[in-house]
Amino acid sequence: VNISILIVAVVIFLLVIHHNFLSLSDFLRRELSDPSPLGLQPIDFIPAAPQRLADERNDKEISVVIAASDERLGGAIAAMNSIYQNTRANVVFHIVTLNDTVDHLRMWLRSPPLKNMRYRILDFDPRVLEGKVQVDPQKADTFKPLTFARFYLPSFVPHAEKVIYVDDDVIVQDDIVELYNTPLKPGHAAAFSDDCDSTSSKVAVRGAGNQYNYIGFLDYKKETIRKLAMKANTCSFNPGVFVANLTEWKLQNITKQLEKWMALNVVEELYSKTLAGSITTPPLLIVFYKQHSSIDPMWNVRHLGSSAGKRYSPQFVEAAKLLHWNGHFKPWGRTASYAEVWEKWYVPDPTGKFNLIRRHSEAYEAK
Repeated sequence: VNISILIVAVVIFLLVIHHNFLSLSDFLRRELSDPSPLGLQPIDFIPAAPQRLADERNDKEISVVIAASDERLGGAIAAMNSIYQNTRANVVFHIVTLNDTVDHLRMWLRSPPLKNMRYRILDFDPRVLEGKVQVDPQKADTFKPLTFARFYLPSFVPHAEKVIYVDDDVIVQDDIVELYNTPLKPGHAAAFSDDCDSTSSKVAVRGAGNQYNYIGFLDYKKETIRKLAMKANTCSFNPGVFVANLTEWKLQNITKQLEKWMALNVVEELYSKTLAGSITTPPLLIVFYKQHSSIDPMWNVRHLGSSAGKRYSPQFVEAAKLLHWNGHFKPWGRTASYAEVWEKWYVPDPTGKFNLIRRHSEAYEAK
């Protein structure tokens, strides 16, 4: 009798293990293949670095989100290469792109300098922006849906507690771990670099006035904005580089809050049309008003793309931890200041397509 009971117990135990194994396999399959409700679908993932690289790098895993549009793909490649080559951490890149860019991106990532990088490619469905962004029919070709990728960070990296978001026009010259370790105050979902107090604004752009205050981004003539009681002279911040605490982000429903202000702007036109011209910065300024931490300004030295002239000394550029070519003059156009620094990290396009885009950019900037 005892033997029979033991056999029955063993059989039940094995059945339970088998059922759990099947459930886990099914869960993992869904995690890697099922599209999310937002239409953000994982396409490609390299799960682990080669053993040699794993031995050289420490166990600290850093999630970095970057958007990669086809016409600016070389910028994203250079940014990722600079991050990867300057850290010993196990960086995982979450590359947000559009479906028609995936093949080009995947081929580029096979280049020898990049082949050991860990990455995940996610397709961004522009339909998630319907009703939230008003596109001028005459300027429809200038609308860039991927600029809104930063609003949906928890969808891209659902299991991470903390992530770094960077624009595609940056170069990192120090270990990204330092930026990742930026302390965030309790209750803060993100840390940005403030504009009017930053190293960039003091060194590069003196007397910029309203461009670095809330009034430069929001229309204070609108009652909806006035009711928020946000001071118009409050210093704005730059959302091209930031650290996000995704636990707080989800607790505070930051994405829903951003979408609310996007939809309100479609109806009420709440954004300023005078100086900023940005459609991604204003909702972030509203949602994070006096509710964000600060990153070291040397981790977002910007305005390198605001003109073709050199606003910084070579010594300052060399000391910067992160260079940001925000503005019209991008480093892949060569007429931007310190384009040679960007060139060091650029990996040639195996298809040659980006070379044509660069020539077109140079011709446009020369006019």
